[in-house]
Amino acid sequence: MGTERNLDDIKKAHDKWEKETIHPHQQKHSDRRKEFVTTSSRPVKILYTPLDVPNFDYLNDLGFPSEYPFTRGVQPTMYRGQLWTMRQFAGMGTAEESNERYKFLLANGQTGVSVAFHLPTIFARESDHPYSVGEVGKLGVAVDTLKDMEILFSGIPLDKVTTSMTINAPASILLAMYMVAAQKQGVSSDKIGGTIQNDILKEYMAQKSWILAPAPSLRIIGDIMEYAAKDIPRWNTISISGYHIREAGSTAAQELAFTLLNGMEYVKVGIKHGLDVDVFAPRLSFFFNAHNDIFEEVAKYRAARRIWAREMKETFGAKKERSLWMRFHTQTAGCSLTAQQPKVNVVRTAYQALAAVLGGTQSLHTNSMDEALCLPTEDAVRIALRTQQILAHESGAANTIDPLAGSYYVEALTNDMEEEAYKYFEKVDALGGVIEAIEKGFFQREIAEASYRYQREVESGDRIIVGVNEYVLKGEDITIPVLKIDPEVERKQIERLHKTKRDRDNRKVQEALDGLRKASEGNENVMPHVVKSVKEYASVGEIFDVWRELWGEWEEPKIF
Repeated sequence: MGTERNLDDIKKAHDKWEKETIHPHQQKHSDRRKEFVTTSSRPVKILYTPLDVPNFDYLNDLGFPSEYPFTRGVQPTMYRGQLWTMRQFAGMGTAEESNERYKFLLANGQTGVSVAFHLPTIFARESDHPYSVGEVGKLGVAVDTLKDMEILFSGIPLDKVTTSMTINAPASILLAMYMVAAQKQGVSSDKIGGTIQNDILKEYMAQKSWILAPAPSLRIIGDIMEYAAKDIPRWNTISISGYHIREAGSTAAQELAFTLLNGMEYVKVGIKHGLDVDVFAPRLSFFFNAHNDIFEEVAKYRAARRIWAREMKETFGAKKERSLWMRFHTQTAGCSLTAQQPKVNVVRTAYQALAAVLGGTQSLHTNSMDEALCLPTEDAVRIALRTQQILAHESGAANTIDPLAGSYYVEALTNDMEEEAYKYFEKVDALGGVIEAIEKGFFQREIAEASYRYQREVESGDRIIVGVNEYVLKGEDITIPVLKIDPEVERKQIERLHKTKRDRDNRKVQEALDGLRKASEGNENVMPHVVKSVKEYASVGEIFDVWRELWGEWEEPKIF
């Protein structure tokens, strides 16, 4: 951003400005706080100049959109050609209720479906299991068998709508259910498009909804990648998620580094399964958080694209351009939402969404203002969707590609993020790799310490959270409507599960589960057997219990 001579001149002028202008001014007018920091507690300088990016190389560090190293995005014309997918995360109660919500969102301009499952499905338990009492349909939709999946997408054309499913340990089962439900609509497997999260490594680090140990979990993921490459070619087999790492309290740089480490571990799994990296890598996608600090978030996304392209090319030898692309979905920060003055969350979400768009996301979910209190009401989720539509059509943010490029602050932040990520790569490599670092509690400890530091800043007042520790309303009355799940949901869901089991051919169910067990004990790909079990209406719990009995459940290490 300047020749060596220019940098010398700028350095002299900068020092003169500091001495003659800034220092005298600050002696008379002190700054609002002792130190300014990002959301991740990264110090922010008073001014950024070419001195902060002294070795900046436009072509190597930045380049052009759709060209290596993809800092400026993977699409040639970005949002001028096609807007990001507006994909609101939704699911509650029964399959019928969630189906109604999806149709409501699609009618209001949503362009993709995103499924939230209730906790029993996430942990591969049936709705009538003792562990499921009081949780059925509460935090997502109840899906026990193929029957629920058929109802969930009734009247929604699966050859025209892409679907994202936030499911991890039992992702293979839910993918099989979706595929078979589409076939029953007359849509072949090569026509369906979407994503399963299927990112078990971040579960051990942050989200905590693992079931099996890392080794068998990664074996199943490898089988999914192999199966989908051949039979479901338009499906994204993993959504490598930094979102939950950030929600657990990590910094932006930790989210970046740990997510990329997980992504590279999945690439190793695919290669170990004998797959050509250029066959499966184009179907890997990512999922990031959009937190409050606009510039830090934009820098994170830009650094992520650059690092991923370099590692795929130089470390894994990918040849195809699409294998180098980091395509990602973004969700605004749920952990930033406050129960106090919940309408203010609309503003938080809008700024976070702006950061995601300025950073070049391919898909976006905007949180609803009431999510610190309940599952979103229709009015709240409509406002959240309208936030994206205003951003797309009225703000001007979608009119040009990477509009913050060349900002000394943003480029310096991008470089800092990249440097910090590589430092984490070195630490994890010294520990023996991702799995070993998980088993030693490294990631868990790093996230916990960052979360603790952030909370101390809030409680001390060093970090202002509007409505929580500053600008507080005395005797506040929360007057917004709150969505409540009818207790009848649990009874109706269990009733449907029992009826499905009565109506199916239980001999064929047992044969399918026996086949799955035999394949799991050997080296055969398990996915055809999962699909066969699903077609016979075996439940999520019955299918996963085969693996529970074979491999047991994992316990995480104690880190404190």
